[in-house]
Amino acid sequence: MKMTRTAVITLALLSATAAALTAHDLFLKLDAYWVSPNTAIRVPLLNGTFRNSENSVTRDRVRDVSIVATSGIQHVSDFGWSDTGDTAYLEVKTGAPGTYVLGVSTNPRDLKLSGKDFNSYLREEGLGDIVEMRRKNGQLGKESRERYAKHVKAVFQVGTEKSDSYKTPLDYPAEIVPMVNPYDVPVGSVLEVQCLVDGSPAANVVVLAGGQAGNKRLPQRSTRSDANGIARIRITSRGRWYVKFISMREVAEAEIDYESKWATLTFGVR
Repeated sequence: MKMTRTAVITLALLSATAAALTAHDLFLKLDAYWVSPNTAIRVPLLNGTFRNSENSVTRDRVRDVSIVATSGIQHVSDFGWSDTGDTAYLEVKTGAPGTYVLGVSTNPRDLKLSGKDFNSYLREEGLGDIVEMRRKNGQLGKESRERYAKHVKAVFQVGTEKSDSYKTPLDYPAEIVPMVNPYDVPVGSVLEVQCLVDGSPAANVVVLAGGQAGNKRLPQRSTRSDANGIARIRITSRGRWYVKFISMREVAEAEIDYESKWATLTFGVR
């Protein structure tokens, strides 16, 4: 079957558009979630999917970098950052043994999409409630103007001695806080996490979880948070895991129609 050059270009553009619509997530994804004390580590910040980064996040987009260790929470200003190529890297140094939390919060940005593309993006990210609201209001064909910001965390284990740092909130506009230490949760168990928006429990939000075991993709599963913002994640395999949610609301402002706050959490299971 022959294809004209125009058809090939059109297909390429459609593929690029589809990738752009789905490649929104931001993850702190360590190469290994068990590291030694007093060690410098280089943490990739993936801007795309859990497997691949499409574009690097530049340092000027970063609002906050925080690390929680046994000594408490530290908002880091002198962190190492590189953003060449398609992946940004954050450089930090571990201290005493314990369970650590690393967080990055970005400044808001604005995005404009056609009604069709916005609806597709909403469905891809589990935001069917917003699609239904747009349908009821006769807005499915309406262009969207969205202001979004991303807030990401990783929980990792330094040495063998565990600590309760994992449950320290970073006071980000949106975040996910484990209710128990992820490194005490074996395969086959349930990890409970609390979804917070502006410091308060986020009830009835769609929470997605998945991951990677070696080169194998762990299927993404969906649940909803309860009235206290608690979501229950079944840990089905060893590997590197993520949990994520998006809180979106309609706003009546001159420049934007929607505001969204994105949160991801990553950790390891073995």
